[in-house]
Amino acid sequence: MKRFLYIFIVFFSLENTKLMAKDLMILKLNYGEVEIELYPEKAPNHVKRFKELANGGKYDGVVFHRVIDGFMAQTGDVKFGNSTSSDFNLSLAGTGGSDLPNLKAEFTDIAHTRGILSAARSADPDSANSQFFICFEPAPHLDRQYSAFGKVIKGMEFVDKIKRGDPNSGAVSNPDKIISLRSK
Repeated sequence: MKRFLYIFIVFFSLENTKLMAKDLMILKLNYGEVEIELYPEKAPNHVKRFKELANGGKYDGVVFHRVIDGFMAQTGDVKFGNSTSSDFNLSLAGTGGSDLPNLKAEFTDIAHTRGILSAARSADPDSANSQFFICFEPAPHLDRQYSAFGKVIKGMEFVDKIKRGDPNSGAVSNPDKIISLRSK
């Protein structure tokens, strides 16, 4: 009986550890480190793509090309928005993606509140690829229209410091960039 109880306790401890484990990323900005929790149970394909690009170094050097005060900061154009690439073109940043295929929408019940990460896309709901945005403030008009897949859980004060763009278009001259983005 003691052996059964021991096995049960070990199994329960391992399962409980799995439940408590979080899928975390560290986004390094000039202003400090931002910790992001991902939601693979809600948007598995978007999380998988985000982690693949991040851990492959594809987001390193990518600019925040569209930043609208009171709304969001958009980045992730690994083709035209990577300031270290020969393809870098600030006027085209926001029009490119990765070499991987576009993702089908994964609309969830996650509300677009302060700190939420969501996939940027064109008018086609199934056109998300590599770009994403972080909400500065709640944006309920985006709920169930964009694939939310994570949230800033530490360091939002550093996201708040990202240079804002034109009040109408959000276009940023001399934009901030991602120093690095990796799994924790």
